Amino acid sequence: MPKACADLLIEARWILPMSEPGLLLEHHSLAVQNGRIIDILPRQTALQRHPGAQLVQRPTHLLMPGLVNAHTHAAMSLFRGFAEGLPLMQWLREKIWPLERRFVNAQFVRDGALLSIAEMLRAGISCFGDMYFYPNETATAVAEQGMRAVIGAPVADFPSPWAITPAEYLSKALSVRDEFKGHPRIGSAFAPHAPYTVGDDTFMRIRTLADELDAGIMIHLHESAQEIDESLARFGMRPIERLERLGMLTPALNAVHMAHVSAADIELARRGAITVTLCGESNLKLDNGAPPVSRWARSGVTLGLGSDGPASNNDQDLWPEIRLTALLARDAADAAPPLSPWQALAMATRGGAVALGLGDEIGTLEAGKWADVCCVNFDHPAMQPVFDPCALLVYSGSRDLVSDVWVAGRQLLGDGELLRLDWPAVRERAQHWARTLAAA
Repeated sequence: MPKACADLLIEARWILPMSEPGLLLEHHSLAVQNGRIIDILPRQTALQRHPGAQLVQRPTHLLMPGLVNAHTHAAMSLFRGFAEGLPLMQWLREKIWPLERRFVNAQFVRDGALLSIAEMLRAGISCFGDMYFYPNETATAVAEQGMRAVIGAPVADFPSPWAITPAEYLSKALSVRDEFKGHPRIGSAFAPHAPYTVGDDTFMRIRTLADELDAGIMIHLHESAQEIDESLARFGMRPIERLERLGMLTPALNAVHMAHVSAADIELARRGAITVTLCGESNLKLDNGAPPVSRWARSGVTLGLGSDGPASNNDQDLWPEIRLTALLARDAADAAPPLSPWQALAMATRGGAVALGLGDEIGTLEAGKWADVCCVNFDHPAMQPVFDPCALLVYSGSRDLVSDVWVAGRQLLGDGELLRLDWPAVRERAQHWARTLAAA
């Protein structure tokens, strides 16, 4: 039976499918129909088999899956650079939380989300996992701009601009889920903030709802030593032990940070088949130390990468995260072999997709998956000469080299230019909020 005809062919010097280690295709084309990949085949064969398809030629470029930012707080781009140089809990309690109570509303979140979408697309990110107030506004921005996201509806035991009680948080989370249910590019998850802001009863309710709805859960976990000390003092156990006791350690859980862990913590994560999203730059910037990449890499736990919020990183660019993660794995005190370049890239693509519950839909370039694609231009001094394209991406790659991004086969970035988003309008709104916050 003949294959269906493609409506889009993307032809490149290299294609890195990320479907298996070592697979790198030269002078091939990606064939797309109705937003999904239907084939990867040699360039001439593709032209013969799909003569009517739109042809995009990138002769000095590499095609790879769109990067997946498995954890961020998109709207916090409007707080970027506001409170610098503080450790995590002081940064949160003295600066960020008071600002949020005063200024965060639906318009703030929409404007911040649009700014983040612009930044992430320019960096080759096609999908992100978000956790912030007014998640319906972030989801709406994603839907309008053609991007992909899993929107975590926050849950906490303290009042915020979005909700007052745990019951109200959960009610609003369910409303967001219902509003975007069935959307091809938007998923939803429950997002309890952290063990130190969510009580046992609330966790139990989240677990029940997640089980009933087959929903994902994302949470900040083991981000700081102080978090662990407080848990030991309050509950007599480490945070991950408490979550295990509450039945929260399941494949539905995306545990973000996991920077301070013991061998027993890692074993609990492995037994629960949770995923872990590492946010190395944010951990270091907030004086929380570096995640133990080499120990996580050999644990068998699926790993993703996240930028964390742009107020604490200060960017939403996964290329530095990829490089930092690869370097952190080269631990002289650890006998484990270093990460291969493919393994580092896997965290930012297929690993992040699994962390967001999208491993069957995105994260690799394979027939049947959505055509979420990043294109990197190697015609640049930083990318020459080319001995190993995969290694070059890890150690020399940057957002300045990203030329194109497609999400579900629709081009959102072309030759480095945003094709759908109104950047001047987004920039003006960001400057408005900068003036407002500076005057506070």
